[in-house]
Amino acid sequence: MKKVSSPASVHPGDAVFNRRAFLRTGPALAAATLAAPLLPAQAQTSGAPRWCGTWGAAPVGPPPAASTQTWSSQTLRLIVRTSIGGSRVRIRVSNDMGATPLRIGRASIALRASGAAINAASLRVLRFGGQATITLPARTSALSDPVDLAVPAQADLAVSLYLSGSTQGSTLHNLALQTNYVSPGGDYCTATSMPVSRSLASWPFLTEVDVDVEAGVPCLMALGDSITDGQGSTANANRRWPDYLARRLQASLGAARRVGVVNRGITGNFLLKSSPNAPLAGRSALERFDSDVLATSGVRFVVALLGINDIRSASTPPPANDLIAGYRQMITRAHARGVAIIGATLPPYEGFIYYSAAGDRVRRALNDWMRASSEFDGLLDAEAALRDPARRGRMLPAYDSGDHLHPNDAGYQAIANAMPLAPFVTTGLVAGEPAR
Repeated sequence: MKKVSSPASVHPGDAVFNRRAFLRTGPALAAATLAAPLLPAQAQTSGAPRWCGTWGAAPVGPPPAASTQTWSSQTLRLIVRTSIGGSRVRIRVSNDMGATPLRIGRASIALRASGAAINAASLRVLRFGGQATITLPARTSALSDPVDLAVPAQADLAVSLYLSGSTQGSTLHNLALQTNYVSPGGDYCTATSMPVSRSLASWPFLTEVDVDVEAGVPCLMALGDSITDGQGSTANANRRWPDYLARRLQASLGAARRVGVVNRGITGNFLLKSSPNAPLAGRSALERFDSDVLATSGVRFVVALLGINDIRSASTPPPANDLIAGYRQMITRAHARGVAIIGATLPPYEGFIYYSAAGDRVRRALNDWMRASSEFDGLLDAEAALRDPARRGRMLPAYDSGDHLHPNDAGYQAIANAMPLAPFVTTGLVAGEPAR
């Protein structure tokens, strides 16, 4: 892969961007990406508001019956961290995995003060099609009406959902790594200090928060498994690698080149197959690509870090060519919608409980293809960022959370530091700059 030289002041990953591949995908990709932020779920015209995901999570479920939570006319207060700011905001709620209608009696959004408390001056009641309540049929999702709210970058928002009646948590994101809150019975959407009956370690029903942006502000969507989901990182600290990347992009690109970051990692997720017996592992990346990637507001970039579960879960791992074919399908589908796709090499995992030499050979072959291929629009070399130089099949101990597969906070920061910034600068696809 051709490497672009970079000044010493930038991060290691800044040098790894396949500009030739990006441009070779043709003028159609560059033109489509420049023409308008891509929002497959809602076409954006020159006079329409432009929306970009500032936070997101991939929906999974339904959970096994024994672990399904039920709420009886209670309020959920869900805490999320923005990547970029805006002056207007909206949310997406999902009943995608539900078999029965989901009734939301009221919803609100505000800046969080601390714990379950909010900044009262920032409180905004949300509506759906002008109505305070909404009933989502099974297998559907809904966008709220936008509200005026000055949303800062890197801020905690509190989204409150009053669930009228008896509601089962059939659609959720299981590994939130964030403390969320459940009220006693009652509608506390507008309460500054909500009483708390218990806490949650998941995000039920909430799948995206969007902010309005100027033309040219893109969204980067991180598609992955538990490594993208942040397993092994510190809870309530926003130390997943997409979190570190959001902060790095803000610090490196500045206000003139904002990039929203949405995390669609799912612990246990596969590239090639869906497991009907493990619904919390989500649908395969190939199956959920359109709904989780292309439907994200303003998406222009996707980073794909997947395949380790395909490799480690089988007694006979799939051939590398099967994984390559899966990645090629994602590349084709991304490019067909004018979305640039960055491949991420699979980190070393020797010492992990499900490690096998056969699986590691497949991992290395897939990584070799990623580095040599000109099919991706860029490369995030997570393996190079994490591996131990003295034992290349293992993660550097300083980056290991302890299970030899999932990084710790320092390891996740190393992945973010390895991301090439060239796709967001040299291609001119941010802040409405002309292509070069």
